[in-house]
Amino acid sequence: MSAAQAAPFLRKITPGGWTALAWLAGLLFTALLRVRLPGQEKAEVLAGVVILRWDGLTMLALATLLALRGSVLLTRRPGAALGHMLGAAVVGSLPLGVTAIPLAHYLAVDMALYTIAVTRPHHESDRAVFLGLGTVVGYLAVRLACGWNVGTTTALTVGLTAAVAWLLGRAQRQTREHAEQTRLRIAEQAVTAERLRIAREMHDTVAHSIGIVALQAGAARRVIDNRPDQAREALAAIETASRETLAGLRRMLGALRTADEGGDGGGATKQGPRGAEGSAGSGTDSAPSGTPALSGKPSPSETPPHSQKSPHPETPPPPDTPAFPKASGLPEMPGLAALDRLAETTAAAGVRVAVRWIGAPRPLPPDIDLSAFRLVQESVTNVVRHSGADRCTVTVDHRDPEALALAVEDLGPTPGRERERSGGGSGYGLPGMRERVGLLHGDFTAGPRPDGGFRVTARLPLPTGVTPA
Repeated sequence: MSAAQAAPFLRKITPGGWTALAWLAGLLFTALLRVRLPGQEKAEVLAGVVILRWDGLTMLALATLLALRGSVLLTRRPGAALGHMLGAAVVGSLPLGVTAIPLAHYLAVDMALYTIAVTRPHHESDRAVFLGLGTVVGYLAVRLACGWNVGTTTALTVGLTAAVAWLLGRAQRQTREHAEQTRLRIAEQAVTAERLRIAREMHDTVAHSIGIVALQAGAARRVIDNRPDQAREALAAIETASRETLAGLRRMLGALRTADEGGDGGGATKQGPRGAEGSAGSGTDSAPSGTPALSGKPSPSETPPHSQKSPHPETPPPPDTPAFPKASGLPEMPGLAALDRLAETTAAAGVRVAVRWIGAPRPLPPDIDLSAFRLVQESVTNVVRHSGADRCTVTVDHRDPEALALAVEDLGPTPGRERERSGGGSGYGLPGMRERVGLLHGDFTAGPRPDGGFRVTARLPLPTGVTPA
């Protein structure tokens, strides 16, 4: 069995299993010390009288039962498990005729102390190490009280190994806690960054709408006397732009207020397991070379055609590439109408994007149109950077009159195509997408496909009055 094959097998062994193995190994070592092995003139340690009798063998058997029982309890009741281990170490030492608990009999206790220090609260692990050290000292105290010799050096060695095992467990626990705190902090930063990005987009949308209102108002003022029909058209355009902008602001501000009060994005989300080397939803805030910019002005509505381009491999950007770098041929604040051009720029990064349109396209509010594009863009970016796939499919479903449905999926790594490692991106694109969907009161899912690859879906509710064209 190779090292790569052995690693998954070793990870399947529970802490209780390792503790039981430590006890059995210590018992075997104790027996070997008292047997003359090949090449030796005599055994390393002279076997005591008791160990060769039935009562000595009975005590060793009882100690083994206590140790195995403690191994079973280690995960569920670590305190009781440690008590069983300490009892096994003491009982197993009695028939050996030794002056202190031998180190081999304390290996299982060391494993238990390490496990408790890693998995249990600090006060429990502190109590465990004091109990472990106290047992070593107590064994010496009893022998001294009876007027027998004591093995001070052996006891110090046993106590030192117990303390080291406990310290290693405590360090491992602190490392895990720090990693979890770091992960949560970065995830919070990703959500905050996404909110700031959305705020910038909303600012640009409002500025664009105010510009339209100003132009149309000026036109209406100039023609209101001579061409009242054109003036009425300009006023209608002002009313439409104002209402759309006001509705978008109300939706976004209301969602932000709800999210702040409720502690989440406000939408139902699900996320499947995936590492940094995943694909469509593996999560990164960095986009491939040639993906469109974030801020700017919305593009006019147009019917988006199907798109599927051939790959032209291109060197991907460095890890510190900012999110959504600008690309030629794309509007600064695109909508779903720009998906065909997104497919073209993605093909330059070596991934073909097939866009499927289901249902009749309809005009969408600017904030929903932009958010839908950003979700697709981020998912496609993750395919390029993390999946190892050479193609993906984007589905835009307009059939539901009350919502817009999006899906981005790939088939998994293509043989011979390398995927970018986790260091290539931030690894937190999913929280940003989830936050964006949640602020629109939508549903978001991301997870592996049953037959391989990865799938990201989003459902964005539409405000009343948005109907198919």
